[in-house]
Amino acid sequence: MQPRERILEKTFILFHKQGYNATGINQIIEESKVAKASFYQHFKSKEDLCVTFLEQRHSFWFNELLKFTSNAEDSNSKVLASFEFLIYMNEKENFRGCSFLNILSEIPPDNVKILSVIQSHKGDLRIFFRDILKDELISDHIYLLFESCIIESQLFKSNELIEQSKKIIQTLILK
Repeated sequence: MQPRERILEKTFILFHKQGYNATGINQIIEESKVAKASFYQHFKSKEDLCVTFLEQRHSFWFNELLKFTSNAEDSNSKVLASFEFLIYMNEKENFRGCSFLNILSEIPPDNVKILSVIQSHKGDLRIFFRDILKDELISDHIYLLFESCIIESQLFKSNELIEQSKKIIQTLILK
């Protein structure tokens, strides 16, 4: 692997495991086995590294979501499959939650560079549900339910509220 890819691979692991603030550039450099000059050749700052990490995470996450929901036969099934995707990701990533929300909680409110990437990711998720449901009010409701499931499942290390949300969707929203 090239230095840039090693840096990003190690960043993915460390940001996921330790968080943004607890992960230092020197640790990333050491664990990815690159020279400091090589790191700065690819990334001007930790902030730039974080932006690249989030952009890659966005691509990975959405590709997985789209694959996971691609076999759904109708809009209702696709929405329910997206909640099944949360269960799948929780099991795969040990209830680590949303990388975007985790980093959001660690950055100052004036960090527009990172914040804009996070907002773009969440905006794309809202669009994902709007494209499926063709109803802005219902799709925003589903989006908010989806987001709260991410947070609650991380907090309680449980998929119980995701399962409850699927029942809510089936009985109240998608009749």
